[in-house]
Amino acid sequence: MPFDDQDVHYEVFDQRLPNGLRVVVNPDPIAPGVAVNLWYRVGSSEEPLGATGFAHLFEHLMFAGSANVASGEHLAAIQAVGGSANATTSFDRTNYFETVGPHALELALWLEADRMSTLTVDAANLETQRDVVKEEKRQRYDNIPYGDQFELLLDLNFGADHPYGHPAIGSMTDLDAATLNDVQNFYRRWYQPSGAVLTLSGPITISQAMELAERYFGSLPNTPVPESAQAPPLTPHTGHPELVVHREVPRPMLHLCWRTPALTHPDRLAVDLLLSVLGEGQASRLHRTMVRDQELAEGLGTYDLGLAKQASLAMITSRPREDVNLDQLIPPVFETLAAIADGNLDDRELERAKAGYEREWLAGLAPVEERADQLGFYTTHFDDPTRINSEFAEIQAVTADDISAVARRWFDPAAAATLRYEIQE
Repeated sequence: MPFDDQDVHYEVFDQRLPNGLRVVVNPDPIAPGVAVNLWYRVGSSEEPLGATGFAHLFEHLMFAGSANVASGEHLAAIQAVGGSANATTSFDRTNYFETVGPHALELALWLEADRMSTLTVDAANLETQRDVVKEEKRQRYDNIPYGDQFELLLDLNFGADHPYGHPAIGSMTDLDAATLNDVQNFYRRWYQPSGAVLTLSGPITISQAMELAERYFGSLPNTPVPESAQAPPLTPHTGHPELVVHREVPRPMLHLCWRTPALTHPDRLAVDLLLSVLGEGQASRLHRTMVRDQELAEGLGTYDLGLAKQASLAMITSRPREDVNLDQLIPPVFETLAAIADGNLDDRELERAKAGYEREWLAGLAPVEERADQLGFYTTHFDDPTRINSEFAEIQAVTADDISAVARRWFDPAAAATLRYEIQE
């Protein structure tokens, strides 16, 4: 039985402090802890050419000490009270978050406010964290099979001069060239109350939350942050752009790519459901066709980056079985997309995709830390944290005709770009 969207009603309060900090509160009296989540409206897409990797660098620098907290003590202090803390960086945002017991909420807020206002960005910290990032790149990108695929995909589909043309890890050449003044200016430019969303979710009342937010953040100045970088509109690919690389990889791999609408576009949810119909799980259309029936692929997946500026990127990725070449993987994908574009979509396939979305959506909102993060997402990108109560109803409203329409509009085989990994001889 489908989930009743009328039962989705998280209490959400949304208000700005005078200094521009947006505070979102989600009271949950039965939650075991309080989630403190800060979304800063700066990610790798705000970095100009020649200065890439700064947003991710700050993911590390933000734990390197502030006026009243020694290097490494932020995480240690949270763990000492039984809490957890971490941070992530993406194209359109950086987020920092803690989950603590109610008794430690003020500690978490004090720590976040201290590094928002007085982060220690000095030469010693810069050199230390620059080396940490270099080691991370070696481990996660340079020394593993397919480690450069993300960089290649971004360059193929966006180009180096586009805000999405480089990965969040950035260029090590750019980081080596970064001066202390460059990094300090980046901090002063972006890490301000007016560029942040603070979300509190857990056993706390609205009045308590706002009083604490004002106490710890209210004295910080109202310093404007820049407008988001403008990304040029992108038309669908023409001429089947293709990139072939030869690498020491265990198996060849094929990425078929399409430029898709930005995450706030009206087609966004239908695109996500189409990708689920195509490649989510063993019952998906392409898995049945290419893995089970035709025995062409040993694995495949579908994914969209969910980018916010003008355009996003969808990929259908597959690995061939032994003695199958990459060219054989392309026709079944194009034929399946053409069939769906022509209206060949079983209602059961769409219901399966919606059921999978429902399961993941509800599971993701149950823990307060993930719910707080989702509220930060809706606030930052949709200017509406209450969307947490309505998005599932929008998913349920997507029809088979909507899926066929986005297949025609965004997944024309003529508009695909291709990245091929071949085994280096």
